[in-house]
Amino acid sequence: MNADIVIQGAGVVGASIAYHLARRGGDVLVIDRAPGFGFGSTAKATGGYRAQFDSATNVRLSLLSREKLRAFAEETGVDPGYAPHGYLFLACNDEELSALRDAQRVQHACGLGEARMIDAREARALNPQIGDDSVIGGAFCPTDGFIRPMNILRGYAEAAQRLGVRFAFETTRDDVDGRVFVNAMGAWCGAPVVPLRRNVAATVPTDVLPESMPMTIWAGDWYHLRVRDGRVLLLWPDDPVMDDDAWLEHVLQLTQTRMPCLANIPIGERWSGLYEMSPDEHALLGRVAENEYVANGSSGHGVMHAPALGQLLAEIITGETPSIDVSALDPLRFAQAASST
Repeated sequence: MNADIVIQGAGVVGASIAYHLARRGGDVLVIDRAPGFGFGSTAKATGGYRAQFDSATNVRLSLLSREKLRAFAEETGVDPGYAPHGYLFLACNDEELSALRDAQRVQHACGLGEARMIDAREARALNPQIGDDSVIGGAFCPTDGFIRPMNILRGYAEAAQRLGVRFAFETTRDDVDGRVFVNAMGAWCGAPVVPLRRNVAATVPTDVLPESMPMTIWAGDWYHLRVRDGRVLLLWPDDPVMDDDAWLEHVLQLTQTRMPCLANIPIGERWSGLYEMSPDEHALLGRVAENEYVANGSSGHGVMHAPALGQLLAEIITGETPSIDVSALDPLRFAQAASST
């Protein structure tokens, strides 16, 4: 089996790259060790989309992705599920509020003008079920919201196939020949990216909170929750990683204090997924050797940035000028930093 360009990884990032290369006329083969679509991290994602970052590069990636999400159904024939219900960040002290304000300056400078600081009263108007009396204010962006990870994967994969891209499952690099190879293997891509497990607890179906509730996040410890398909997803990034039962006990304690309306709603399901963490929590995107490219290390933002990353890497591979500045994503930056010390 051979192709001009071989992409390793049939998740949402790999499918996006394949589609954007095929639009440029490339002969593309996507391979994956899994038996089919959805066996990696994409299917485990909770489906948040935001542009509220404290990094200009991540803000710009989000804005490019948002542009593409808005055109996604027309372009691919699949609804990406983009629902701009907002992200609501909550601060419980002046230090947290100051950090949100500093991040918002970055966002405004990148063109995210609709992001705004809010007081405690507006925070409770946006989410009336907040029960934490220590909340003093926060930040809100109405164009943040939710997406459907598997819809985005399906849309790119089907559109790529219509353009002639082949997908080969239960296949490794040893099974194929190619002129150009792209590593889009996510948490399985290798150093300097490392996998980090994250847990999700989903309640049983409930109408206690509406689907339109913004993603609500406590900025101090990143406990957050959203409603998806009638269930509330409870999330908290434990660091260091806890035992699963200890994690759930802590999350339920936080929930009882912060969202008391959920205190008596049982947990119906739990699952874990893998983040692909880079040392500086920014993606690695670009060329690493002759005819070798990577698109990895999105550090929890892979699904939301997949539309942008696919387009940008296709531009890099075909010699076009990238649509946004990707110099901060140079995949060789860590090796260069090590050699200069």
